[in-house]
Amino acid sequence: MVQLKIHGVNSSKTILSFIFLFFVFVSNGQISAEHLKCEMDVNPLAVNTNQPRLSWQLVSKESNVSQTAYQILVASSAEKLQKNKADVWNSGKVISNKNLQITFGGSPLKSETKYFWKVKVWNQKDKASIWSKTASFRIAPSETELKPIWIGAITKADSHLPEGRNYHTATFNKEKKASLINASDSLSRRSIMLRKPFLVSKKIKEAVVYISGLGHYELTINGKKVGNSEFAPLWTDYDKTVNYNTYELSANQLKKGENVVGVLLGNGMYNTLAERYSKFYVSFGPPTLFFKMKVVYKDGSEEIIKSDESWKYSKSPITYNSIFGGEDYNANLEQKGWDSKGFNDASWKKVIVQEAPKGTLRPQTTSPIIVQKKYEVKDAKELKPNFYIFNMGQNLSGFTSIKVKGKKGQTVRVWVGESLNEDGTVGQGKTGKPYYYDYTLKGEGVEEWTPKFSYYGFQYVQIENINYKDTKDANLPTLLDLKSNFIYNSAGEAGTFECSNDIYNKTHILINNAIKSNFQSVFTDCPQREKLGWIEEIHLNGPGLFFNYNLESFIPATMQNISDSQRDTGLIPTIVPEYVVFGGDFTDSPEWGVTGVILPWMYYEYYGDASLLEKYYSVMKKYVDYLGTKATNHIVSHGLGDWYDYGTHAAGYSKNSPIALSATSHYFYGASLVAKAAKLLNKTEDISKYETLTSDIKKAFNDKFFNPETKQYGTNSQFCNAVPIFMDIVEPKYKQAVMQNLLADIKAKGDRLTTGDVGNRYLFQALAQNGENETMYKMTNHYDAPGYGFQIKFGLTTLTEQWDPRKGNSWNHFMMGQIEEWFYQSLAGIVADEENPGFKHFFIQPEIVGDMTFAKATYQSIYGKIASAWEKKDGKLILKVEIPANTSATIKLPVSKDTTIMVNGKLAEKTNQGFDENQKKSTLKLGSGIYTIECK
Repeated sequence: MVQLKIHGVNSSKTILSFIFLFFVFVSNGQISAEHLKCEMDVNPLAVNTNQPRLSWQLVSKESNVSQTAYQILVASSAEKLQKNKADVWNSGKVISNKNLQITFGGSPLKSETKYFWKVKVWNQKDKASIWSKTASFRIAPSETELKPIWIGAITKADSHLPEGRNYHTATFNKEKKASLINASDSLSRRSIMLRKPFLVSKKIKEAVVYISGLGHYELTINGKKVGNSEFAPLWTDYDKTVNYNTYELSANQLKKGENVVGVLLGNGMYNTLAERYSKFYVSFGPPTLFFKMKVVYKDGSEEIIKSDESWKYSKSPITYNSIFGGEDYNANLEQKGWDSKGFNDASWKKVIVQEAPKGTLRPQTTSPIIVQKKYEVKDAKELKPNFYIFNMGQNLSGFTSIKVKGKKGQTVRVWVGESLNEDGTVGQGKTGKPYYYDYTLKGEGVEEWTPKFSYYGFQYVQIENINYKDTKDANLPTLLDLKSNFIYNSAGEAGTFECSNDIYNKTHILINNAIKSNFQSVFTDCPQREKLGWIEEIHLNGPGLFFNYNLESFIPATMQNISDSQRDTGLIPTIVPEYVVFGGDFTDSPEWGVTGVILPWMYYEYYGDASLLEKYYSVMKKYVDYLGTKATNHIVSHGLGDWYDYGTHAAGYSKNSPIALSATSHYFYGASLVAKAAKLLNKTEDISKYETLTSDIKKAFNDKFFNPETKQYGTNSQFCNAVPIFMDIVEPKYKQAVMQNLLADIKAKGDRLTTGDVGNRYLFQALAQNGENETMYKMTNHYDAPGYGFQIKFGLTTLTEQWDPRKGNSWNHFMMGQIEEWFYQSLAGIVADEENPGFKHFFIQPEIVGDMTFAKATYQSIYGKIASAWEKKDGKLILKVEIPANTSATIKLPVSKDTTIMVNGKLAEKTNQGFDENQKKSTLKLGSGIYTIECK
């Protein structure tokens, strides 16, 4: 939209003229540039490059609209930009249809400086748009410019924290365990408050904060929280990368005179505890803080407030905080106004300058974790007098909020869990116990408390020795209100899906609640027992993740973590960041490690951005080379295989299929993608090498695992036959026979799957991509195990670790959620075009299966909204599609050659029509716009 400043007495005429011109602009079918981004983010505050890339989307109500040229203006102030004074860069009119990832080409950019930009575009008729709204970006400082000083209560040397990342929990001898418990109140693990008063004497132009508090922090200025992040900064391998956050302070956050910076520190993954439940006991050091605030005054002068010896600290009311064990808070230890002016900090101690973390200090460029939803009590049950079980209605990742009143010193203990024991109490036996929150009352009216530094996966809450709502027993505290807070990454949702099948609709919700629960600093396996980034889930669920969520800034952060975790040998471990070393196959499994090779390609396919392929090509190559060192005659034989494959056996290591078949197929997959990357990036010396390697692995695989007589692979399992079909390892002359054997096995199993975490995607897509969507429908449209319907019938609200939740541990895993890819790509039919990455051109090719009567999906691509919705009605197939401006699509309709096709009420033009003989589908080629297509 246009920002209009009107001066003088003729303002009403000016407004009318503007409105007239605006309607002329719209009626002429002009395009407008909207949703401006810099480096995949809206108005980013910490751009870590001097050549940022600028992007925008094109919006128009007309059809067949495309961009033919653009002009970008970049200025040092919003005022200059408004007057079209581009003192930093004026691109001039550039003839190009490109509207994404335009590299800045102006004057050198200064660090810690904010820039303002806008763009206008020309359409296919060479008519110019109005200027876009103003957008901005701020260049991040370098680590040298930050000059970080880390402060806290105790040095790492004096804290006597454990070294190394070996897998162990706190099962020590009694004396050592006692010393550790006593140490939990010590400064090595205790949450501390830090404060720094400072004076403001002049009018402020801007104030920018750079902060990293490890493990996690909460920042306040004059007693008010800055930002809405939970668990900031996001997790990294602190020996390689340490994230810092950037905040711009508004004019009303700082006041003339005394101001106070307050920081609360917690442990997080940086400093795990041994008491209560702990998956592992690892520390990078005691809680620590880096802080820098740059204040620029209107007279041009500057002032720096930084973390140094002048700060003071005190123990916080948080007496215990563990990412795995819970959190305790004693309200009697509160120091009112500690982070505001006028507070007497004479009893506080001077901070100690600490050893800096080993990792490079980098700006956090991906979105924070925030509280996304809050749930009220759905059902309250008094199991026995003053012993309550609360059902919050939704399994989630997060923490509770309580509102209580009672006497000073009374404690409310809050137990949380995702299931109930047979006796009706909250169960933690399978998810890590003991985990709880303790709140000690100060006895001053109604008290409210929410934990800050610990979260768990839960649906049920257990609180003993309380009154609920009414004070029946004066000797017990009264719980007045209880909420559960659902936290997950604020990246935002990109897709929607709905269809006529109730199982699929509920499955979509089930899977996405599990994804959200594990969409934290990293994609975790579960939000309770481990909270670890097992990376195979990302590529095996990749298309579903990309269709459902905006991952433009999240995946680059993931690849940084993968790069940081890669060993010198080239090994990419199964969990990233690798906080704990499990060893053996649980550290080194090809199906997991190959994520570092696959993910940059998925990013390129969905966002048309080759930057991750360029930046991490050496990581990809090094990992494939590592697998080569583990291979014998190109056969790799280690790893977990098709983890959790289905059968009468206990879930775990692959049982139905040879581990070597799984490992070698992923070695092939990785090598083929490195060869493809070498070609794209013109790495001429590597193209031949990796193409030859791919061919050699393929031959070795077929020689080792294919039986030319039976036309089966390995043990003839579904995994064994689906993988070579999906990865195109099977020789073309045998493909149909292998496919028939796969179908025969599915039928023999009663139309049920036997694949696991790794094999599901390959099975689903081997069927979907080879015309067997009816088989896929039969295999998933039921209420039995293995299947999503069984979990729905069981009454769950998130996807579980095992198909039969009674057998598994976690009830909040998304690793089996690979059907999302089928929902979007097959049922709704939104399919990327490999030749035109980023959905510059794409396909709409819905599959009409079973007794389904409609399916619809939307996807917010980087070009704009893509929509596909079909329904069977009155003997006709009706398809409604939406194609963003500056893109095109090929529609593949499941109808015969002689079908009458109407587009927006008119007979489809013959020049746009065709017929795909392989898929037996009629085709239409369409430019941008909204279309209703009727087939009869």
